[in-house]
Amino acid sequence: MNEYEDIINLPHWNPTGRRRMSMEARASQFAPFAALKEGETGDSVDTTST
Repeated sequence: MNEYEDIINLPHWNPTGRRRMSMEARASQFAPFAALKEGETGDSVDTTST
């Protein structure tokens, strides 16, 4: 028996006290963090300039 066998088939939990955030709202909330990731071209965030 693996350690997650007792919970693997439970239904997905959804909070009842508030509605889910739309994909557009979620994308706009987390968009600033995308600037902190290294780009596909190998460029990184310049932390040396002021």
